[in-house]
Amino acid sequence: MTKTSCRSRHVFVIALVISLALHASLLMSWWGKPTPPAPEAPLQVRLRMEPEVKPPLPKPQKAQLTQAASPKRVPESSLSPIQETVPASLPAPTAEEWQLASTYTPRNSKRYRHTWGQQVRSMMGTAVEGPDQGAVRFRIEIAPDGKITKVEELWSTSEVVSKLARETIRNLPPLPPIPTGKPLMFEQTISFQPYETGWPPSYKLDCLPEPLPFNNPFAWNGSSPPSVAAPAHRPPPPDGCPPDSTEDTIEEEERSFERQMDQWRWAR
Repeated sequence: MTKTSCRSRHVFVIALVISLALHASLLMSWWGKPTPPAPEAPLQVRLRMEPEVKPPLPKPQKAQLTQAASPKRVPESSLSPIQETVPASLPAPTAEEWQLASTYTPRNSKRYRHTWGQQVRSMMGTAVEGPDQGAVRFRIEIAPDGKITKVEELWSTSEVVSKLARETIRNLPPLPPIPTGKPLMFEQTISFQPYETGWPPSYKLDCLPEPLPFNNPFAWNGSSPPSVAAPAHRPPPPDGCPPDSTEDTIEEEERSFERQMDQWRWAR
């Protein structure tokens, strides 16, 4: 009994010592733990608007009197005179021009038609810029002997020009016969403008035969058997084509461009 009680007491003492040591270690670890630092105060930023500094006003300066510049005299020789446009007039065709027109058959007597229009315009006089200027277009029929058989007005831009052109046509001198020997039917525009009288047409391609009239190869009347039309070619030019009195030169091309510029006012 004595040995058993002593042994139990020793075990109890050992357990107590171990328990005290364990608790002491826990207390020491908790006691030695550093305290966390206190949180810092939040950073506060304050913005302050500085007053706008205006620049100082400039000091008023005293006005200084300046002497007026003396006008400079321009020499009279440097001034170019103003060129006034002279109203254009169309001279009547000469006897040589009528002779050439009375023998020129290509293009429905092209020279004859142009010479006839030049004759009418020359007899109408000089046009004056204003409400009386304009143009008129007629359909003309001339008999083989040169007598006018029909004059039909198609349109006009001025009653004065229309009346003047009709009176001029009634007072035309006897005309040469038609070069083809057949009645001549054509349309002609008479321009009664102060600065434009027209210019002769070009006869360069008159020797070539006229192209054949157009025939629609796809046209079909619905009853006849359809057929494929062969394309028509222009026949070759005939021998002995009338010569052209207008020379194809650089000077002629320059005059043609100058007339077009004067008519359409390209360079103004």
